[in-house]
Amino acid sequence: MQRFKLTIEYDGRPFVGWQRQDNGASVQATIEDAIKKFAPNENVRVTGSGRTDAGVHALGQIAHFDLEREMTPDQVQGALNYHMQPRNTVAIVKVEAVDAEFNARFDALKRHYVYRIANRRAPLTFDAGLKWHVKTPLDADAMHEAAQVLVGQHDFTTFRHVACQAKSPIKTMDYLTVEREGDEVRLLAGARSFLHHQIRSIIGTLKLVGEGNWTKDDVKAALEARDRQALGLNAPPDGLYFKRVEY
Repeated sequence: MQRFKLTIEYDGRPFVGWQRQDNGASVQATIEDAIKKFAPNENVRVTGSGRTDAGVHALGQIAHFDLEREMTPDQVQGALNYHMQPRNTVAIVKVEAVDAEFNARFDALKRHYVYRIANRRAPLTFDAGLKWHVKTPLDADAMHEAAQVLVGQHDFTTFRHVACQAKSPIKTMDYLTVEREGDEVRLLAGARSFLHHQIRSIIGTLKLVGEGNWTKDDVKAALEARDRQALGLNAPPDGLYFKRVEY
């Protein structure tokens, strides 16, 4: 039995999310179905480092699975990418043989996300569904300053989806950075773990700051309210990417 570690890239638009579900295609099921095609006698379960919602993308999702059939990492990568359906939605960019104790989820020390906003009047073409299109000019510096209110350990109830299954709303945000490059505004975020919709709730609220409708003090008040009703705005999944994981 060999355990393999996968680095995965995917376009989240065709999927109901990472986790296998009955109501549509998932990234997890797509990979497991591909494994079944070259290891038909094995019942393989793929464990991801974290769940992503419907429409959320990944640049460096990490997962692991065990395989009884003897294969090299290169063979596993080739077989997975060959059998993956639908084409061009999920790619296994790296496969590593790891020891049996490695766990993609529980061994993760920090997870990194990026949220991309296309801040321009013109409609999106190539980036439609891959960025949040915001026409109103945004002040990225004001957004960055307001974001610092959320860095550190806090009760993030306001920024937590009502269906979140986490045991506690208390999380430690290691960093939040907002930067602009041309007409793209990016939010970079890092923490050991995140609440359901936490990043989308944060970027939606910071958008209000960037537009001049909210201030840094408004963000602080929303955080301290510990009330989902105090949330400014929940951003769409389009611009959210699971960037990488630290172990």
